[in-house]
Amino acid sequence: MNNPYIVLPVLFQLFTAVLLLFFWFRVNTQRLITIICSLTSVGIAIWLFSEVYNNGILTMQAGEWKAPFGITFVADIFSSTMVLLTSISGMAVAIFATGSIRNARLKFGFFPILNFLLMGLHGAFLTGDIFNLYVWFEIIIIASFVLITIGGEKAQIEGAMKYVTMNLLASAIFLTAIAILYGMAGSLNMADLSGQVAQIENRGLVNVVAILFLVGFGIKSAIFPLYFWLPASYHTPPPAISAIFGGLLTKVGVYALLRIFTLIFIPDEFLSNLLIVMAALTILSGGLGAILQVNMRKIFSYLIVCHIGFMIAGLGIYTELAILGAIFYLIHDIVVKTNLFLISGLIFKLKGTLNIEKLGGIYKKYPKYALLIAISLFSLVGIPPLSGFWAKIFLIQGGYQEGQYTLIGFILLGSFLTLWVIAKLWSEVFWKESVDLPKKINVKYFSELVPFKQWVMIIPIVFLTIITLYIGLAAEHIIILSKQISYELMNPSVYIEAVLGTQIETP
Repeated sequence: MNNPYIVLPVLFQLFTAVLLLFFWFRVNTQRLITIICSLTSVGIAIWLFSEVYNNGILTMQAGEWKAPFGITFVADIFSSTMVLLTSISGMAVAIFATGSIRNARLKFGFFPILNFLLMGLHGAFLTGDIFNLYVWFEIIIIASFVLITIGGEKAQIEGAMKYVTMNLLASAIFLTAIAILYGMAGSLNMADLSGQVAQIENRGLVNVVAILFLVGFGIKSAIFPLYFWLPASYHTPPPAISAIFGGLLTKVGVYALLRIFTLIFIPDEFLSNLLIVMAALTILSGGLGAILQVNMRKIFSYLIVCHIGFMIAGLGIYTELAILGAIFYLIHDIVVKTNLFLISGLIFKLKGTLNIEKLGGIYKKYPKYALLIAISLFSLVGIPPLSGFWAKIFLIQGGYQEGQYTLIGFILLGSFLTLWVIAKLWSEVFWKESVDLPKKINVKYFSELVPFKQWVMIIPIVFLTIITLYIGLAAEHIIILSKQISYELMNPSVYIEAVLGTQIETP
């Protein structure tokens, strides 16, 4: 169904970013505008999700050029879900930032750049053109590079250089793959490419291009062995920025992998085995890396890597049930990881450090905060019936049906490593007696905080915790949603017919 309004999430973020530019030095006005526009953005995303859920896939052909000749935007249930999750995480981060980021940083344009980043994410999820996917990725890289360097501290610059170097390499590989693909198929429309690539006789060249896409998106997703840039950079910026990075930036790479490898490059035995091996090693390397860390945000960064492996495992198994598990885990992980980085910011505000060996006594002094935080931590582990549990069940079932017992072992190992890490963190940060820190640490930090009350930082944490509880305790709704997404991904003819208006045979 043609609907020109599906680009509203993109246009509204652009409008918000441009509007904020007119209030560059009026940071309190920026805060107010950002909160209002963030709430509005969530409303637009809910509308789009509702339209797609009730009416089916929506498309828009730019300039009324019919696909595959024009630029196409597509809102299916997968992309509209990602837009909704992006808007929710963006709103939480924006509210948290109003109370956690000092004025000096805000005057460098934090809020406008944040909205440009969200615009790029929305565009990446809604595009139906593979070259425009590259363009939106570049917008994301530029905006995120600015965000990670705001403030100009040494650790930030070092982290930013590692971040941007690897992402520019990924973009170069991605662009090379697009050029070869266009030379082979003569199209950039993803729905059209599905049929064109299936008819190419030189399957060896097709597999080479598929691997180029896997490497390009693998770097962006932080898959083994391409993950090392993430834990070296995500802990350096302020927690609000780390939250949007940890919650969403790697997930746009996972989204692209799921989209491309279910629509254009249907995995054969070689690609499936390669994905499974990479998933297993990603789980292992991320989990072991997290065990060795003492900085809370570095721990969460390595756990991002570990849990990306779960999602790639679902793609490697490549059955509808396994893809369902990967989608459920993707939904759960966006919310939980965003919240955990916000929580790290709150703990830093309370204690003045993120070194878990120097923390302690939070449960005794702040019992309500501790119980609130425990929900996200236990959801990350997958304690039944919280959100992480259900996704792993479907992944294990999918692996069992296909006889992937070794991969199941790695999924269980990753779960055990996560439990070990979170138990250690809980013991050190919450149960252990408080460690007396030099007053100058807290004084320095509090002097940099904007004069906002603590509740400004608590509200988004509570909000995301409620969503986490909903995903776990009302799992049947998320299962239905994930099942519909996995069905559409595994049956790409539904997507192709909606975009091109005709049925194309796919392998």
